[in-house]
Amino acid sequence: MKRLLFLQLIFLPLFVFGQCDLLPTSTTNEIIKHTYYTLSFSKKDEQAEWVAYLLTRSMLTGQSERGNNFRPDPSVPSGSAQLSDYNKSRYDWGHLCPAGDMTFNPEAMSETFYLSNMSPQVPAFNRGIWKSLESLVREWAEEDDSIYVVTGGILSESKGEIGIDRVTVPSKFYKVIYDLTGEKKMIAFILPNEKGMKQLSEYVVTVDSVQKVTGIDFFPCLPDTLKNRLEETSDISKWSFTLPLK
Repeated sequence: MKRLLFLQLIFLPLFVFGQCDLLPTSTTNEIIKHTYYTLSFSKKDEQAEWVAYLLTRSMLTGQSERGNNFRPDPSVPSGSAQLSDYNKSRYDWGHLCPAGDMTFNPEAMSETFYLSNMSPQVPAFNRGIWKSLESLVREWAEEDDSIYVVTGGILSESKGEIGIDRVTVPSKFYKVIYDLTGEKKMIAFILPNEKGMKQLSEYVVTVDSVQKVTGIDFFPCLPDTLKNRLEETSDISKWSFTLPLK
């Protein structure tokens, strides 16, 4: 019964928008579907250009412990990054789909430690402003019940590469959130891959602006009138910002 309920939650967007599954477009044509999130893998950058998943209030009640089982992703045909790429690199293994969003069962937690779900992040960024944003997104899921999250590095803007596989170090990261319940609304962030010096609300941008710098169409299946209205605005008054900068 619990498994059936979760499958219903995973496919909620299908029921909301008919055949619309809400996945963004892929500039690489290498889409990998795991059980609890989907990603578009960029071989030349050795990481996902986006990771997308549904986050619901019921998913936040689990107690699965963080296993730190970082490992290559066997589902990536072209091969993902290796542990050695990150070792002694000065960068953190930065989660795109956070482990903290997937505590509801051990399989979901384990999937977040595939290296295809990692991107090199400055430690002060990963453990500071990025962690704060992940916590805020969970608060929104708690408040609004169901949100759809898409996140990744802006791979065209690089701080360099790490490892023998030449993993791109993005200079910026983005997060796009679509609230599926009540009044439909969207919000997006672009944050520099460095220690955060501003409040989270100051990193808010329009979804359109993220699409322009990434070349990704985040919600291609939405009706144009709804899509245009939501993606062109960035009204922070519709979202609660209660977490302080870390």
